Amino acid sequence: MAEIVTSHKACSVNPLKMSAPLGGAMAFMGLDGCMPMLHGSQGCTAFALVLLVRHFREAIPFQTTAMNEVTTILGGLDNIEQAILNVASRARPKVIGICSTGLVETRGEDVTGDLKLVRQRHPELDNVALVYASTPDFAGGFQDGWGKAVTAMVETLAEPSNVRDRRLVNILAGSHLTPADLEEIRELVEAFGLHPVILPDLSGSLDGHVPETYVGTTFGGTTLEDIAVMGRAAVTLAIGEHMRPAALALEARTGVPFHLFERLTGLGAVDDFVSCLMEVSGTEVPARIRRQRSQLVDAMLDGHFHFGGRKVALAAEPDLLFALSSWLGEMGAEIVTAIAPQTSPILPKLPVGEVVIGDLGDLEDRAAGCDLLVTHSHGRQASDRLGIPLMRVGFPMFDRLGAAHRLSVGYRGTRDLIFEAANLFIAHTHEHGPDDWPLPQEGEAHAAVTAH
Repeated sequence: MAEIVTSHKACSVNPLKMSAPLGGAMAFMGLDGCMPMLHGSQGCTAFALVLLVRHFREAIPFQTTAMNEVTTILGGLDNIEQAILNVASRARPKVIGICSTGLVETRGEDVTGDLKLVRQRHPELDNVALVYASTPDFAGGFQDGWGKAVTAMVETLAEPSNVRDRRLVNILAGSHLTPADLEEIRELVEAFGLHPVILPDLSGSLDGHVPETYVGTTFGGTTLEDIAVMGRAAVTLAIGEHMRPAALALEARTGVPFHLFERLTGLGAVDDFVSCLMEVSGTEVPARIRRQRSQLVDAMLDGHFHFGGRKVALAAEPDLLFALSSWLGEMGAEIVTAIAPQTSPILPKLPVGEVVIGDLGDLEDRAAGCDLLVTHSHGRQASDRLGIPLMRVGFPMFDRLGAAHRLSVGYRGTRDLIFEAANLFIAHTHEHGPDDWPLPQEGEAHAAVTAH
């Protein structure tokens, strides 16, 4: 069991942690026809928007209640009311996802009560769903905000049902899953003849497609109709420890049982997921899935020579950190250091001696002598200074194209990760040449000939 160590530096150096409101807003972008909104100052929304645009390279719908000095003191009811009315009249969203920030949480705003009052005053909003998630900056981080937003979606939009559809499967997707990951999960589930409802579904809204007409809200993703029928599903499959609260909330509201998968990266982890799908569907594994597994096994055989004894330093959100460190350990690499931005119940399970709650400065301090750094794009400076190759993972990834299409789950995703990491090891391995083998001196050569 890994020991959790907290860094006690006076300030953060090259921060790793991202805010809970950003995670919550990104989760709302997985809903169709949604307008995410931060209840706070304009600056909070502006900085979050920049990261999202640079990562996905797409137009990101995002709004703010634009709190200022006066409304921070007197209360933000007027701001949130006016913001909702403006968004509803101009963008015509099906749902408005509201995330709080440290500003309104510190003041103690009763946002739930404010929204009830807005509903009473404006019956014209009856056809717009309002979902509120409490995501203060000072509590948790990115994946925690995502989890709170998904929990709020379930508690607000999912409907109980006495009907059970044995072919319907709920997928509660964690923040560490890319649109490509979600597409892979959907294909895996559908291969067994099952129908998945993925919540939230970034593969529908942020997969890089070009809509035929301009849409002021999210375009694609999980529909309100899909969420409403989640109570009819046979089972809920939650991916990532931070999806446990949402799975528990859905079970409490609808009675649908759930299975939690801590990761879907690695041969054994994917085997467990496939076995669950076999049990739910009552069918055998399709031939093409068996072939994908065989390809992964072959990739592991090809790649393990390059992983054995390699030293790796990682920094990522807790669930992504667990998935990658577990996979690297299974491939034979040595995890020298693991940095997480905040605590999580999953961290003690990491295959390392200790996990540091810190920043990318802590990663750089502990990564000397490693063969690979694994973190997001903000780790590029440490990579340059240390002369260690960087494998970019997670969010944000703004200095490379195709972040939304990176695949890291399932048999194919694990195979691709093996090739990517192994190729980095190969590219930065010192190749021996004539200069590496010192020629014997004249006396040494004569002695060698005489001895022979």
